[in-house]
Amino acid sequence: MSKSIMLEKSKDFAVDIVFLCRRIKQEHRETVITNQLIRSGTSIGANIHESKYAHSKADFIAKMQIALKECYESEYLLEILQRTQIISPEEFKEKRDLCGSIRRMLISSINTVKSNMESNK
Repeated sequence: MSKSIMLEKSKDFAVDIVFLCRRIKQEHRETVITNQLIRSGTSIGANIHESKYAHSKADFIAKMQIALKECYESEYLLEILQRTQIISPEEFKEKRDLCGSIRRMLISSINTVKSNMESNK
């Protein structure tokens, strides 16, 4: 997958998360988890975007690994929202699937760059 597809998916995810959290704040008055989810959910794309301007392959990998960690955090927070019945199982699955798609692309990109670095030694 090209980075632009990954970046576009991460932007879509960020927008979905902002709208989801806005709705949750209005309907449930929940702010602790939603504020953290907004941070992690929007950070994924921000780090992918930042990786385009990395100073080195190691810097690129570091940015992508941060995005990956934010993906895992977002999935965790979505699960908490679903288990506490703040979001439906269907809504959880939709958001988790998009996040999982981004996560798999991140892992693939990181592994490809690491592999290329190893073969160039």
